[in-house]
Amino acid sequence: MKKTWKEEVKEKSFINGELIETLLEKNKNPSEDEFEIVMEKAKRQERLSIDDVSVLLNSDQEDRVEKIFSLAKDIKEKVYGNRVVLFAPLYIGNKCTNSCTYCGFKVTNDIMRKSLSLDEVQQEVEALVDEGHKRVIMVYGTHPDYPAEYIRDTVKKAYTVKKGNGEIRRVNINASPMDEEDYKIVKEAGIGTYQIFQETYHEETYKKVHPRGEKSNFKWRLFGLSRAMKAGIDDVGIGALFGLYKWKFEVMGLMQHVEHLESNFGVGPHTISFPRLNEATGSKKDPEYIVGDMELKRIIAILRLAVPYTGLILTARENAELRRECMTLGVSQIDAGTQIELQGYSKKKEEQDLSKEQFKIGDTRSLDEVMRELMSSGFTPSFCTACYRLGRTGEHFMEFSKPGFIHHFCTPNAILTLAEYLEDYAGEETKAVGYNLILEQIEKSELLPEVKETLKVKLEKIKKGERDLYY
Repeated sequence: MKKTWKEEVKEKSFINGELIETLLEKNKNPSEDEFEIVMEKAKRQERLSIDDVSVLLNSDQEDRVEKIFSLAKDIKEKVYGNRVVLFAPLYIGNKCTNSCTYCGFKVTNDIMRKSLSLDEVQQEVEALVDEGHKRVIMVYGTHPDYPAEYIRDTVKKAYTVKKGNGEIRRVNINASPMDEEDYKIVKEAGIGTYQIFQETYHEETYKKVHPRGEKSNFKWRLFGLSRAMKAGIDDVGIGALFGLYKWKFEVMGLMQHVEHLESNFGVGPHTISFPRLNEATGSKKDPEYIVGDMELKRIIAILRLAVPYTGLILTARENAELRRECMTLGVSQIDAGTQIELQGYSKKKEEQDLSKEQFKIGDTRSLDEVMRELMSSGFTPSFCTACYRLGRTGEHFMEFSKPGFIHHFCTPNAILTLAEYLEDYAGEETKAVGYNLILEQIEKSELLPEVKETLKVKLEKIKKGERDLYY
């Protein structure tokens, strides 16, 4: 018999709020020596303990914050180079039985509800492919209309869409927690990362902001990704919605979640997200917990130091200028050309209608505009999916990434997927900027000479029409 969210989760919560508060108080005023010890550990690119993280969180002095920012930039460069992975969110259904106080899709809101048919999924994916996207995250509400079989079928449909030279090569999932058997059904579709945000790790606040529905069960959600990993899904993503409770507590909660996954499954989360509470239909913000821009940048930098090999995602909730500032501090993935209204890509709406969307977004630029700005700033946009299709996931991904070998795969693969975009979708100005960047990257990169030569050969093949070439 399947286990449902209404049943008691017998496992003890791995979020120890008392320990978090104790550590934050103990390290309230860390000495210079204590700060430097943690920073030296971070320089060695070791995963920091929650005790270490509490020291960095409480290092509020301007000079220490600048040192954290500087080291975060160095680590980002060493681990990820100048690459930024791009994706698009694709909302599949907004029916919901939850009543989350901060969400525009909550059941008490009188908004248009819709679930995409397989034909409509195809239309949206075709629209995304026409823009040049290769990676999407499919988003589902919490509702009986979205069982594992529906998720599996919509993902399979997305993978079948081929248009011109375009296709979606990786589908990640943002959906409700499931039992192990349902995760196995979803895994059949060949999904990438399964993403579940706890929203807040502070249990009392959690109960307050989730008064109704499946999401009201704190532990069912907390252990959702543990069940996913038991079911064989080795890439998972965690996150907290900053603005519901104290931001320092939430960072510590994320780190306890990292420790739980590592100790029980041998590998931590593939990605961590840190969205901030944004305007939404029927939502309210508690001014006590609002997270400012500087706090957000500190969150990103500290997480980059704490988990140097984990992907950090900054979404279009934030405006273009802030995203630009945050890119060097540790962010490795962003969405672009984002639409969060059902059928938003095929309808090509330019203005948001909050009565039909989950929250207000801050960066409404097209994919081509984002690509051009990234490249003009020296970043290499990447649509690479090679690791997932070659089995370099979970523990295997860490085997490659931790010693730094990932550069031998990621840099050339990023360049190859960028060249595909430039040939098939880019405007003339973007194309010119892109090929200048590619030439510069090949010349300045630390790639082995033989890799550079094969890369040049593959680039010529792409110009002649071949696609999906990777290392």
